[in-house]
Amino acid sequence: MSIRVVVADDQDLVRTGLAMILGAQPDLEVVGEAADGSAALELATRLRPDVLLVDIRMPGIDGIEVTRRLAGPDVADPMAVVVITTFDLDEYVLGALRAGARGFLLKDAGPQLLVQAIHAAANGDALIAPNVTRRLLATFAEQAPVVPIQPIEPLTQREEQVLALVARGRTNAEIGAELFVGLSTVKSHVASLMTKLGARNRVEIAMWAFDTRRVRAD
Repeated sequence: MSIRVVVADDQDLVRTGLAMILGAQPDLEVVGEAADGSAALELATRLRPDVLLVDIRMPGIDGIEVTRRLAGPDVADPMAVVVITTFDLDEYVLGALRAGARGFLLKDAGPQLLVQAIHAAANGDALIAPNVTRRLLATFAEQAPVVPIQPIEPLTQREEQVLALVARGRTNAEIGAELFVGLSTVKSHVASLMTKLGARNRVEIAMWAFDTRRVRAD
């Protein structure tokens, strides 16, 4: 079955280009386009796409607020949201991820990374552009230490390894290849991490790893 996508961007040419790139994929279907945050909320709520691709800077309601309303901590049935922007600003990255985004890309990321991010979000994974991940880690490294929130049970050594790779944006398949374990084993470890950390998705796992300094800038 096709992955259904809604594209939200206030620039007509950019929105059309994104829709064309995604629509050219055999397993992706663009089911709606929105030119502002209010329209994005209405379309996403009505159509319930598998993934919402949303720009940060839009008239009225911005992309971070759209993400928070559709995928935030208080949302009972969160939607998969990928945020895309021209501006590589730390506050945008942190704001989008804390709002519940499953991916963060810059508009110069290229079609391949865009398609990968949509697939990852639809499959419950998370993809953050590699250059953004490096900056995100550096930002956390510069911040004052926080008091770690303890998991309900101690993490195993393997879970710590999976945690670090999830925080660096690896997909399940990439984690399995790096640790020489099967896909089902990776999924089991990720599910265990969610339970122990009280996380709803992979991005919340990554944010916990950043907050508690499990992962640091290289």
